[in-house]
Amino acid sequence: MRLRNRHGSHVDPVPFVVVVGLTFMISLSFGPLYGQALGLSLEVAIAASTVLFAVATVAAYHRQVWTARPELAREVPAAVRAERLFYLIPILAALVVVLAIPLIPE
Repeated sequence: MRLRNRHGSHVDPVPFVVVVGLTFMISLSFGPLYGQALGLSLEVAIAASTVLFAVATVAAYHRQVWTARPELAREVPAAVRAERLFYLIPILAALVVVLAIPLIPE
């Protein structure tokens, strides 16, 4: 996949694909469950989750592809970028746990 930003420069597609994949997983895993808990039918809850996923995908594309400046990525040391990624892993794990708490039956 060869993505280009608004200036025509090639952009690394991996961060965009990862964000879209995680958004798909979270929105369509938890969205229908929460929608049904709020009283929506399953079809409406899935449709609402799909719309939210589409909006998040467009936002991620705009942020990580369209307005990306790959020439600036070389200025941030790889160790700092890896450290940021390392800190995101527990945050995402905590998000999944927090999302699952209301679904635990009493």
